[in-house]
Amino acid sequence: MEKLEEQLAHLLRTVDDLSDIVAHQQGEIDRLNRRVEMLMRREGEREAAGGGGVVVGDERPPHY
Repeated sequence: MEKLEEQLAHLLRTVDDLSDIVAHQQGEIDRLNRRVEMLMRREGEREAAGGGGVVVGDERPPHY
C-alpha cells in the first residue's frame, strides 16, 4: 500500500509539472500569435501605402 501511495504522489507531482508547462506554452503561443497578427497588419498597411515592391529573381539591384 505504501508503494502505491508513493507512486501516486509521484504521478500527481508529474501531472502538476506538466500542467505548469502546458500553461506556460499556451502563454507563449498567445504572445507569438499577437506578434504575427501585428506583423501581418503592419505589412498590409505597408502594401496599401504602395511601398510593397515586387522583386524579380533575375533583376539587378538598383546600385548596379
